Amino acid sequence: MKKLLIIGASILQLPAIRKAKEMGFEVAVADFNPKAVGIPFADRYYNCSTLDKEGILNVAREFCPDGIMTTATDMPMRVIAYVCSRTGLNGPSEECAFCCTDKVAMIKKFAEHGVPCPKFFEVKNSCELSKALDEMSYPCIMKPADNSGSRGVYLAKDRQSAIDNYGYVTDSSRGGEILVEEYMAGPEVSVETFVRKGIAHVLQVTDKRTTGAPHFVETGHSQPSKLNPGTILRIKEVAQKACNAVGLKDGPAHIEMIITEQGPKMVEMGARMGGDCITSHLVPLSTGIDMVKQTILYSIGEEVDLTEKINKGSAVRFISAYKEGILTDIKGLESAKNIKGVQEIGFFKQTGEKVGEVLSSSDRIGYVVAQADNADEAMKICETAVKELTIYIE
Repeated sequence: MKKLLIIGASILQLPAIRKAKEMGFEVAVADFNPKAVGIPFADRYYNCSTLDKEGILNVAREFCPDGIMTTATDMPMRVIAYVCSRTGLNGPSEECAFCCTDKVAMIKKFAEHGVPCPKFFEVKNSCELSKALDEMSYPCIMKPADNSGSRGVYLAKDRQSAIDNYGYVTDSSRGGEILVEEYMAGPEVSVETFVRKGIAHVLQVTDKRTTGAPHFVETGHSQPSKLNPGTILRIKEVAQKACNAVGLKDGPAHIEMIITEQGPKMVEMGARMGGDCITSHLVPLSTGIDMVKQTILYSIGEEVDLTEKINKGSAVRFISAYKEGILTDIKGLESAKNIKGVQEIGFFKQTGEKVGEVLSSSDRIGYVVAQADNADEAMKICETAVKELTIYIE
C-alpha cells in the first residue's frame, strides 16, 4: 500500500485526505491542532506544526511516505520543499518554494525575468514607507510579504491613508516586511496550472469576484472564464513566464493575474493547488480533470492525466455575515441542497463562533458550489441557494 503524508488537516486539506483514501493510500496528516477536521479521515496523525521544518522531517522519516503534499495553503510549501530536498520525494526546490511564499522575492523574480507585473517597492520600516510613497501614484496596494488569504491587504487612496494603515498591514506580516504596489485596474482571474517538465499546462482560467476596496477578499469564483480567446492566450503566455521565473519545473500552480489595459499582469502565485474550492471542486466540475488526484500521483512519482474530459460551467459563492455577533443557527440547508445543480454546501464557521466583517478569507461563514452548462448559470444556482439559507446572528 502506498503511503502519503499530507501537511495540514484543516478543511482546506480535507479533499486531498479523502481522495487519497479513495485511491487506497495509507494517509498520515501533520497539524498542530489536535482537533483539526481532517484528522478522523486519516490513518495516522502527527501533532506537529505545518511550519516546523525539522519536526515534519522527523515525521517523514518515521512514516516513510511515498509522497508528501498539501493543498491550498502557502507557507507549508517551504517545509515540503525542505523535506523533499532531504528525502528525494517529489516537490519544488527550496528556492522555488521560498519565491512562491515571499511576495517580495516573488515580484523581484518577475521583474528580473520580464514577467508583466506592477511597479513595486519593498518596505521594511516607516522610513522606507515614506520614501516609497513619494514615488507611488494613488491609489496603491499595500500587503504583507509573507501571508495569504487577503490578510493584511489594503488599498490606500492617498498618502495619509497609507500611513494610517501601515500598522494594519504589518500586523499580518510575520517578518514585518510589506510590499507597496501600483494599483492595477481590471478583471482579476486565477489560472489553474500544472507544470510538467517545465511546460505550464493551463487547465482552467477562473473569473473572480471580490469585496473590492480596501481588502479585496474573494466572494465567489466561476469557470470557465468569459474573457476572449486572445486574452486567454496571453494569460497562458504570462503563466509560463511566471513559472519559469520562480523555477517551478513540475507540479501544480495557482496563479493570480489582473487583466489591465496593457494586458495580463501578475499579482502573485503559489506552487500548489488553489484554495476556495477552485481546484478541489470547480476544475473537475468544469473540465473533468481531478486536479487533487493528479497532484497526489505527481507526489509519488507517477504519470498524471491532464486531458479535458467535459466542458461545463462551475461556480462557488461564499456566505458572509450581515452583522457582527455570535452565529447561533443556519436554517434552509436541506432546501438549498435540493436545488438542481448544487453540488456541495459547506461551512467554515460553526454555531457559537464569532462572525463579522470580512477582512480576510478566514472571516467567511461558508460556501455553495454548483455545476451547470455555463459559468453564468452555475453562479445563478449558487446565488439562489444562498438566498435559501437564513443565518441567525446574535
